[in-house]
Amino acid sequence: MSRSWEDDIPPDPKLGPGDWLRVLWRGSVLGTVTFGGLGLLLLMRLIERPIYGTRRPITPWITQGVCRAAFVILRMPITARGPRIKGPGAVVANHSSWLDIFALNSRKNVYFVSKAEVAGWPGIGWLARATGTVFIRRDPREAAEQTRLFEERLRQGHRLLFFPEGTSTDAIRVLPFKSTLFAAFFTDGLRHDLQMQAVTVMYHPPEGEDPRYYGWWGEMDFAPHLLKTLATRRQGRVELIYHDPVRVDDFPNRKTLASHLEAQVRAAHAMTEG
Repeated sequence: MSRSWEDDIPPDPKLGPGDWLRVLWRGSVLGTVTFGGLGLLLLMRLIERPIYGTRRPITPWITQGVCRAAFVILRMPITARGPRIKGPGAVVANHSSWLDIFALNSRKNVYFVSKAEVAGWPGIGWLARATGTVFIRRDPREAAEQTRLFEERLRQGHRLLFFPEGTSTDAIRVLPFKSTLFAAFFTDGLRHDLQMQAVTVMYHPPEGEDPRYYGWWGEMDFAPHLLKTLATRRQGRVELIYHDPVRVDDFPNRKTLASHLEAQVRAAHAMTEG
């Protein structure tokens, strides 16, 4: 039986003394900034929530600041180009790594849509809940409730972001977009008011390294990938390409909308395979 790309996982990196020094330095600074930012966010929510309710006009800027700082700490350049969506709407992107969360949060205030299991992950789940992540279960019986939740959040001015591939990849391919979640945007209460925007996330590896260097996929463990990223002496870079937003009601159904946004992402992904 031939191995698929999902099974082709590189061995965990071997770190030397200099690598461990970078891990300790960058890791301690990144942890301080991340959880310090979380503490400030929770404090501000005590003021923000009684005044604005589910609206969050202040705290997303804290999240954005922390995520921008993360790339400075990692010494990993990140660039962005293209128009940014204005007004109510949702954003979709290809998914290559846990770094996507930091990258996409660093340039636009968004709220991620994530599978319910993430809420229970140590550390990550806590951060996700605090920053307003929308948790869903991929269960057709809960479709109506998910639609209601999406509509409520969008009416509050929140821009939701989700990964239609349904899983992360090795950073050199874009998987077919699953159209299931797009159905929620075709209700009478949303379709005539919303725009959707596709974003291509591209990771350029350090010079001489595997193009999949920043990809996090399959059965790869989080800890070794994090250590490798922290230890990298000369980082590669991240590129965000924002595509022209489209109106939901310009498309007859969820499948045509998903196909259009997928095509936008693929067209800008220079390393796309599959």
